[in-house]
Amino acid sequence: MYTAAIIPARYGSSRLTGKPLADICGRPMIWWVYNRVKLAKKISEVCVATDNTEIYETCSRYGLSCVMTSPKHGTSTERIYEAAQTITADLYVCVNGDEPLIDAKLVDAVVPSQTEGFFAANLMTKIKNPVEAVDCTNIKVVTDEDNFALLMSRSPLPYPKSSMDFDYYKHLGILCYTPEALRFFAETPRGKIEQIEDINELRFIEHGKKLKMIPVEAQTLSVDTAKDLEYVRKIIGEKLQKGEICL
Repeated sequence: MYTAAIIPARYGSSRLTGKPLADICGRPMIWWVYNRVKLAKKISEVCVATDNTEIYETCSRYGLSCVMTSPKHGTSTERIYEAAQTITADLYVCVNGDEPLIDAKLVDAVVPSQTEGFFAANLMTKIKNPVEAVDCTNIKVVTDEDNFALLMSRSPLPYPKSSMDFDYYKHLGILCYTPEALRFFAETPRGKIEQIEDINELRFIEHGKKLKMIPVEAQTLSVDTAKDLEYVRKIIGEKLQKGEICL
């Protein structure tokens, strides 16, 4: 199947404005994300989707495929859907543009071997640090026995009233959609819980659509603050010195 990875890159971030362009060891953050995603074996094409001319021009300068999208989108998935109108594919993978350390194997993990019709999937990983379970920036997931999402929340789920014998999971910013699933998302209004929690994927759950959650072992870091950015610079700098990665 032809699978396109689309990286939404928005300039206006409330905590770190312009972060797709933040310098990391001589390259903008979006360059690192793009080239990490390109290493995925199941990805046929990579493209950045942005609403900012400076990001678009930077991508062009570094030879990164990029499309301009509307600045009116409320979610990254809506931006993906617009970009998908100019990119024909069987599957579309969304990779957040703020994870320059993303492992290409995680990108491959969300891509099914075959599917048709409506399909939407999201990665999740076990929470190992208890602090993450109460951190509202980590979206917690509860699934059924077949790993389809039952509910997502920024609050700890489930509540440990009768037992503590439970593994908490959080979602990762790597998702996969068929064209039908993307169209459904774009044409369906936000539900009440999605509006309250501000979690895009609740749009599927609230409207009775299946969302496959794929468990993986992962250590990811999204760059949300200046402190995160400095940490990533340090890690990538060390990898460059050791020859583990190259520019």
